[in-house]
Amino acid sequence: MAVNVERDKVRVIDWRQTDSYRFFAFAFGPPSDARHRWFSQPGVADALAELWEELSPEGKFPGFSWFPDFESYEAAYIALFDVGAPEPPVPLCESAHDKSTTPQELVLENTHFYEVLDLHVNPSLTVPDHLITQLEFLSAVAYVREHTSDVSQQRVMSRLEHDFLQRHLLNWIGTAEEKLQNCPFVAFKTLFALMTLELRRRDQLSTT
Repeated sequence: MAVNVERDKVRVIDWRQTDSYRFFAFAFGPPSDARHRWFSQPGVADALAELWEELSPEGKFPGFSWFPDFESYEAAYIALFDVGAPEPPVPLCESAHDKSTTPQELVLENTHFYEVLDLHVNPSLTVPDHLITQLEFLSAVAYVREHTSDVSQQRVMSRLEHDFLQRHLLNWIGTAEEKLQNCPFVAFKTLFALMTLELRRRDQLSTT
């Protein structure tokens, strides 16, 4: 962990060295003690503010406060993303927000994208159109692009990233973010808004 001497604050994350897809997959993963401890660190709010200022220089950082204990964090996550009638307030699945396509078609199309990299979803653990699955796929695409010296392969991976963002993640996270506006949990609202800004930036970068 490096110390930011200029601001005299501990840096918990260096965004230039961080896979943002994997970071947000971690942020919205199921509640765990490790996740709770990480977001409880004193420097997390400053790190998120730093990224927000980079992505949205015109917008004011909305602030960030984490949950005081694991139990309140777990209860909030479950109440917001996992439990509800007829569904949770903000499901983390594309098919819950995109009503223009049947869930079966969305699952199939996501699966076809994953098969480009010979990746397969374990149905006992998750579903193809879940936020975490989609973010982890994009992380894999970025890894392949950044670790090949083949320029044509780099272009193919950039196009794959752009197409997947446009057809899937950016197709539904705006709707999910609107639903989050009514939730009382500042931490999740800030993280989701920050993720949306970052995904839009990654989409722009993938076309240049």
